[in-house]
Amino acid sequence: MVSSLAGATSPGPAPTALTPAPFASTLAPPPTAAAEQHVSAQRHAPVSSPEEAATAPAEEGSPDALLIRRAMAEVAPVADKVTSYFYALLFVRHPDLRSLFPAAMDTQRDRLLRALLTAAEHIDNKEVLVDYLQNLGRGHRKYGTRAEHYPAVGECLIGALSKYAAGVWNAEMEAAWVRAYTTISQVMIDAAAADELRAPAWWYAEIVTHDLRTPDVAVVTVRPDQPYPFLAGQYTSVETPWWPRIWRHYSFASAPRSDGLLSFHVKAVPAGWVSNALVHRARPGDIIRLGPPAGSMTVDHTTESGLLCLGGGTGIAPIKALVEDVAEHGDRRPVEVFYGARTDHDLYDIDTMLRLQQSHPWLSVRAIIDQQANQQLPDAIRAYGPWNEFDAYLSGPPGMIRSGMNALRDVGIPSDRIRHDSVEELVAAGS
Repeated sequence: MVSSLAGATSPGPAPTALTPAPFASTLAPPPTAAAEQHVSAQRHAPVSSPEEAATAPAEEGSPDALLIRRAMAEVAPVADKVTSYFYALLFVRHPDLRSLFPAAMDTQRDRLLRALLTAAEHIDNKEVLVDYLQNLGRGHRKYGTRAEHYPAVGECLIGALSKYAAGVWNAEMEAAWVRAYTTISQVMIDAAAADELRAPAWWYAEIVTHDLRTPDVAVVTVRPDQPYPFLAGQYTSVETPWWPRIWRHYSFASAPRSDGLLSFHVKAVPAGWVSNALVHRARPGDIIRLGPPAGSMTVDHTTESGLLCLGGGTGIAPIKALVEDVAEHGDRRPVEVFYGARTDHDLYDIDTMLRLQQSHPWLSVRAIIDQQANQQLPDAIRAYGPWNEFDAYLSGPPGMIRSGMNALRDVGIPSDRIRHDSVEELVAAGS
């Protein structure tokens, strides 16, 4: 997509920053997210030469896409050095931008590479990447990002890439990156400008209840300071007062409520600053900040297709929201929920899901416990079905999403009927 968009852009302009994929991690905390994050460099085979890339079936793409992938394959083994050099350039050349970032940069270290790889994966997919970039542009408002910041970011990223991809870097490759940056940054800038006319950059929200379901999972309910419009299945970014300028993505755990309250399921993860603060430190009365809603894992109410929902761990939160959404619309379409966990102790919301099942005859809930069934959640769906009349929804750890996609395709569900926010999750922060 990058290059297909870039093709409409003249090759001449100076780099206007591409904050999307590459910069998503820079000026932002993905996708997706949340995050939550995790693209393996091994998933992107390096291209040995432009000529070979043009003829190899596995590396089909536009000329700009092939050049961009080649540069990323070159820098992948030295990702840490690229990231460090990029930030050094940015903060030395543009010290005024330092305040947009967390005081401790350790949590930012690998996001740049993940974002780059995600951009490469979708570089010719205009539909996916434009939607992703528009969400990213809207989300960047909460960091204080302005249009004039984008050229600085693009300049420094190109500087870092040209240094560490020196073995393959040339004028043609730089022009491809500049075209991509110019176009992508404009998508983000335009989305932010449009959003500014209708919504705040962030919302303050007061914690009203804090329910510790397990030693490391809490259900946190908040009251925003002004109306917060969203759809069931979407997610938002959260900043706590204890870690300023560090944002993490969490899905809404209910459909929109008449009282305006919002709920999130939060699992404290090792070294997760935000998640541990929300689980172990937050109390009613504390004030957090929310970014704008994002995500496309929503119910299509124009169809009568059934819903096949796979929720792993706290990924059950948006699945529960989808069930409530179907119920509120009065639909009687079948909804099949597979709730996965490592142990029965981790099924912290099973009682809620079973109550929903008792109330709605069209809903079926199955708990899949790894340690008892000796199988993982995606594999369990093969024992049921058929699923050819269902739309599928996936929410959970990135590994589960990837294996879930494969399992769903194996049972005959086409990719365009499988919904998830993996693009955002693969680049978003995961703690």
